[in-house]
Amino acid sequence: MAGLLEVLVLHDNDARRAEEGGADRVELVGSFDDGGMSPEPRMVERVRAVTTIQVRPMVRLREGFGTDGGEFTRLRGLIASYRDAGADGVVFGFLNGIGEVDREVCAALTEEGTWPWTFHRAVDSVLDADKAWRALLRLPRLDQVLTAGSPRGVDAGLDELLRLARADAGIAALMMVGGGLLPEHVPWLARAGVRAFHIGRPARPLGSFKAYVDAPLVHTWRSLIDDAVRHVTLPRAAG
Repeated sequence: MAGLLEVLVLHDNDARRAEEGGADRVELVGSFDDGGMSPEPRMVERVRAVTTIQVRPMVRLREGFGTDGGEFTRLRGLIASYRDAGADGVVFGFLNGIGEVDREVCAALTEEGTWPWTFHRAVDSVLDADKAWRALLRLPRLDQVLTAGSPRGVDAGLDELLRLARADAGIAALMMVGGGLLPEHVPWLARAGVRAFHIGRPARPLGSFKAYVDAPLVHTWRSLIDDAVRHVTLPRAAG
C-alpha cells in the first residue's frame, strides 16, 4: 500500500511541478495568509488544465475557524464554482463558539453532491481532541483530516498524533499529517498507521513560500513516504 502525498500550491506552476515530483494531490489556496485562504475559481481552472492529479481548493474566507449564516451562502457558492471549474473535492474546517467541530455547518456544506473533502487544521485548535475526532468520524464523505496534532506544528504534536492513531485505526486512516512535517516524523507516523502526508514549505527551495514548488524536492518526499509505508506493510519473514 502506497502513501498519499499532498502538496500545498498557490497556482498552476506550483501544481505542475508538484505532479512532476510525484504528488498524488494538491491543495490549492489563494494566499498563504493564516494557513491558507480561498483561491479564485479561475485559478482552479488553470490548475485543472495542467494537472491530472486530484485538486482540492481551500474554502475559507476569513482568519480563524469560525463562520456565520451570512458567510454560509458564499461558502456554498464557492464550492459549486470550484466543482464547475474541475476540482475533485474541497478543503475546509470550522469550529463552533465553544471550540468543538461545527458538525452542523460542515454537514450543511456537504449535503449536496458526492465529492470527497478534507477537514482543515481547525482540529488542532479544539478543546477536546478525542471528542473532536469522534465527531469527524461521523461526517459524511470526509476522507482526510489535515492535522499537526498541535497549533504549534508536528514537532510539538507528534506524541498526540501517535496516541490518536494507535488508539483507533479509523482515526489513523483519516489523518493526513502536515504543518511543520519533518522527514524524521514520517517513519514514526507510518508505524502508527498513518498513510497520508501534506507538505507546504518543504516542497520549496529553502522552505520559502516566495519560491515555486520544486519537483526534485517533492520527489524526495515521495520516496521517503513510500519507503516508510512499504517498510511497515511488508510481511515479516517466518522465524
